[in-house]
Amino acid sequence: MLNVGAGAGSYEPTDRRVIAVEPSWVMLSQRPPGAAPAVQSRAEALPFRDQAFEATMAVLTLHHWSDRAAGLAECARVTRQRVVLLTWDPAVDAFWLTQDYFPEFVEADRKAFPAMAEYARSFGPGARVEIKPVPIPRDCIDGFLGAYWARPAAYLDAEVRAGISSFARPDLEAGLERLRADLGTGAWHVRHGKLLEASDLDLGYRLVVAHLSDRRSSVG
Repeated sequence: MLNVGAGAGSYEPTDRRVIAVEPSWVMLSQRPPGAAPAVQSRAEALPFRDQAFEATMAVLTLHHWSDRAAGLAECARVTRQRVVLLTWDPAVDAFWLTQDYFPEFVEADRKAFPAMAEYARSFGPGARVEIKPVPIPRDCIDGFLGAYWARPAAYLDAEVRAGISSFARPDLEAGLERLRADLGTGAWHVRHGKLLEASDLDLGYRLVVAHLSDRRSSVG
């Protein structure tokens, strides 16, 4: 299988034969010993023959692609069975972090992430596309933006923010200071404390599965 936008390989299965694609030398250099072999390339120009892989995966990476339609078409081209994507639905409401403290994050993400209808168009007629919500547990151990929704103080930790691409921008101190103040005064808990009763939360993350074998059978 192929992992597109693989980064350091955090999401790669260990029980499959995997080839990773990552455009950044910095990320490639962070891949641990024993990780799947990796190629420096972009989603929009995958250096593989047609239908070279049984499946292709891409996890929270589409917003970094310069041409989403071309990248999705390339994923479909090199795949025989299915393309599996973890992405975010730009139509959902912002959660408390981006609504109250960093609205610029959601404004940028709504421009960068594809609408859900775009996937069916990108994979073409005959492909069967499933889209399922991925609720985020309150104790999520991953480090993406929504992982700490039930642990608001974590966003004040510079080490946590260093692993979240949305925070890789200047002029964040005002939002951080508002969050720090609201946690200190209890204002955050007044507005959002009810959320802490939930075991998980739908923040808009979606699993998109394109069944490409259906497309070929319909053509045939």
